[in-house]
Amino acid sequence: MKYQLVHTTRYDYSSDVTLSHNEARLLPRDLPWQQVNSAELSITPQPVRLRERLDFFGNRVSYFSIQELHSSLEVTLTSRITTLPRQLPPKTFHLTWNDAVERLKFESPNHLLIQDAHLMMLDSDFVKSHTALAEYTQQAFVKGRPIIEAIQAFNQQIFTDFIYDPEHTTIATPVLDVLNSRRGVCQDFAHLAIGCLRSIGLPARYVSGYMETLPPPGQPKLQGADATHAWLAVGIPGWGWLEIDPTNGTLPDERYLTLGWGRDFADVTPLKGVMNGGGKDLLSVAVDVTPLSDKHLLELF
Repeated sequence: MKYQLVHTTRYDYSSDVTLSHNEARLLPRDLPWQQVNSAELSITPQPVRLRERLDFFGNRVSYFSIQELHSSLEVTLTSRITTLPRQLPPKTFHLTWNDAVERLKFESPNHLLIQDAHLMMLDSDFVKSHTALAEYTQQAFVKGRPIIEAIQAFNQQIFTDFIYDPEHTTIATPVLDVLNSRRGVCQDFAHLAIGCLRSIGLPARYVSGYMETLPPPGQPKLQGADATHAWLAVGIPGWGWLEIDPTNGTLPDERYLTLGWGRDFADVTPLKGVMNGGGKDLLSVAVDVTPLSDKHLLELF
């Protein structure tokens, strides 16, 4: 699949800002299943300094500084991305989840997956292990069950048990509150699943990105009506990282565009910074994920 992605973040301030330093994690990653054909940031006001680096997790980070008086800040990513099917574990892969936990304890830390896995088993800013989270996994993670089967069942369990409710939580809502209320949004469900998996000894990382959405039948797609999305990946020793999306009860496919990943949302915040002045701010975000046909590609060039 080929997509054009446009993501605009705008801040309007109640009083002027004299100086701001910012970090944007908006440039998508190149991955075996995702080719970033182009990616450009447009920033208004124009920054006096703009640099790019890779963070600890390999995500692309753009640092920029604005030193002129401004009452608003607008950052727009425009990118063209080609996605491919993700690799899935072979049907002959029968490792149980209990054996996976034991292998993670004793395999050599020199293996790259094991190094990453150990990091993704630790508590993080938004996700803390807890016995209540471990107990919630017991329905899917029955002793001796193959790990792929258990993960997929757990993905469906959250999708069935929880209600998508954008009015119920904020990004700061504790995971245990989400578990008790059975309500939340994609960030909450990703954090919940990560906390549950870490609580039984399995590594899980937070994935930030986008998903192609379709309007209701017969309705035009509204400009800017798409949104960022969040899901997770589970580390499986002897194979790799399996992505799941508990918000939709599916495994991510070509419709999912990966921006970056980390221990939780705090590691992949799209835009953050410090400033002098500004007072109160009004945030608005508009996202468009548009599939491109060969005709569209010719028109772009």
